[in-house]
Amino acid sequence: MNILVTGANGQLGNEMRIVSKKSQDNYIFTDVCGTECPDIVFLDITDLDAVRCIVIEHDVKAIINCAAFTNVDAAETHYELAEKLNAHAPNNLATVMKEVDGWLIHISTDYVFGAEPYNTPCREDQKGTPTGVYGVTKLHGEQHIIASGCKHLIFRTAWLYSEFGKNFVKTMLSLMRSRDTLKVVYDQCGTPTYALDLATTIFSILEDRLYEKHSGIYHYSNEGVTSWYDFAMTIADITGEKHCGIMPCRSNEFPSPVKRPSYSVLDKTKIKRDFGIEVPYWVDSLRQCLQRMGE
Repeated sequence: MNILVTGANGQLGNEMRIVSKKSQDNYIFTDVCGTECPDIVFLDITDLDAVRCIVIEHDVKAIINCAAFTNVDAAETHYELAEKLNAHAPNNLATVMKEVDGWLIHISTDYVFGAEPYNTPCREDQKGTPTGVYGVTKLHGEQHIIASGCKHLIFRTAWLYSEFGKNFVKTMLSLMRSRDTLKVVYDQCGTPTYALDLATTIFSILEDRLYEKHSGIYHYSNEGVTSWYDFAMTIADITGEKHCGIMPCRSNEFPSPVKRPSYSVLDKTKIKRDFGIEVPYWVDSLRQCLQRMGE
C-alpha cells in the first residue's frame, strides 16, 4: 500500500520516517520545506489540485497528516494562515481521500478543549471548547474531515516532544544550561507525549490494518498526569542538570495572547479498547527520548 505523509520535517513526521523503515508498505514523505532531502517530496497541501495529482500519480491509499500551524501564540495574530493550514488543508486531503476511497489519518490536539473547568480526563465525544485561534482552527479541521465523509482516523494528542524540532524538552535543556534560575508554570496540567510513541501507534494500526475495523476520533498521549513545572523538574532529574534553580509560578506571570488550557488530560480508554494499544508512562518515554538525544 502506498501511504503519503505530510509535514515530514516536523516532530511526528520525522518519527514516522524512522518507524516506517520497518514496513513493507511504501511511504511517500512530503513537506513544503527541507525538500533538499532525497526522501522528501515537495507538496503544498493548501493546493487541492496538487494534492489530487500526487495521490493519483502514486496511487495513494492513505494519508497521514502531520502538517499544521502549531505556533499557539502566533496563531492569535495570523488567523487566516492558521485556518488555511489547520482547517482548509485537511479539508483538501479529506476531499481527495473521499474521491479515491482512501483513508485520512489526521493529527489534532488537546487545545480543542480548555474553556470549561474540566477536572477529569477529556473524552472523544466531549464538546470542543477551544480558548484560542490554534484550538479553534484545529477543531475546524476535524469538523471538515468528518463532514467530507471520507474514511478517517483523527488522533488528538498533547504536549508533543521529541529529539527533532522545537519543543518543551529541548527548550528546558537549553535554559537549564544557560541560566541560574528558571520559572515554570505549575497551574497547567496535562500529559507529555513522546512523538515516537505516537508514530509507533499510528504505524502499528496501519501495518496491522486495524483501521479496517474502527474509525473516528481517538485520544493518544502517554500515561500519567503532570504540570509543566513537574515536567521540567523531571527533565532536570533525569539529565542531572541540577545547577539551575527551577521555581514554580502561575500562568499569569507569563503574559500570553492566548489562554492555554489549565487541564487537558486526554482519556485514552477508547484507543486502548479498540486497538489493544499499550501506552507507555510519560516518565519512561521521556527517559528514552533523552537517551536518544544524548546518543
